[in-house]
Amino acid sequence: MTIRLLICEDHELVRTGYVTVFDAQPDMEVVGEAADGTAAVEAVARLRPDVVVMDIHLPGPDGIEVTRRITRPGVARPPKVLVVTAFNTDEYVYEALRAGASGFLLKDSPLTELVNGVRTVAHGESLLAPAVTRRLIGRFAGRVRPAAAKPDDGAVKVLAPQEREVLRLLARGLSNREIAEEMGLGFETVKSYVSRILTKLELRDRVQAVVFAYRVGFAGADD
Repeated sequence: MTIRLLICEDHELVRTGYVTVFDAQPDMEVVGEAADGTAAVEAVARLRPDVVVMDIHLPGPDGIEVTRRITRPGVARPPKVLVVTAFNTDEYVYEALRAGASGFLLKDSPLTELVNGVRTVAHGESLLAPAVTRRLIGRFAGRVRPAAAKPDDGAVKVLAPQEREVLRLLARGLSNREIAEEMGLGFETVKSYVSRILTKLELRDRVQAVVFAYRVGFAGADD
């Protein structure tokens, strides 16, 4: 599979560098570029890329708002969004993930990490390690759901009991292998459960599943 990429970056030198790196990969093709938020939204609609490499600080609608628009419910074949930014703050990471991004990298990351990051999100996986997920959700859980709020069991009624338990463990930041050990299941069985959870809840990836679990009160920050 050739991964079709759209590069959204306002600095021409950085944008050109991305194009050079990604076009050199045998499984990637840069199908377009955008230097501002308005152009980014238009390019996504016109070019239908598989992955958008997104800078947060775009002129016009910023990268977080663009991400929200191109991945909102109802969008046909929304792309995966890999946010790449110079700003390493939890606030940006969290808001990007809530907006619909599948991953987050810094601009000073090694090129191999950037390339592999594109492949990771293109295949429907999230780019944040479980420890990063735990840290982010633990810090911002209160904003997602007030501590006094009651769980909304109706939001997860489509899930079977074991799928609900897998979702709880996902919300704690456990990897598939850790979930398998915790529940006494096979690794492939857990992968299947995660896939069904995403399908039933109409979520893009496991990071979105974590955010969803906290938003409906299905997991606590100290679980």
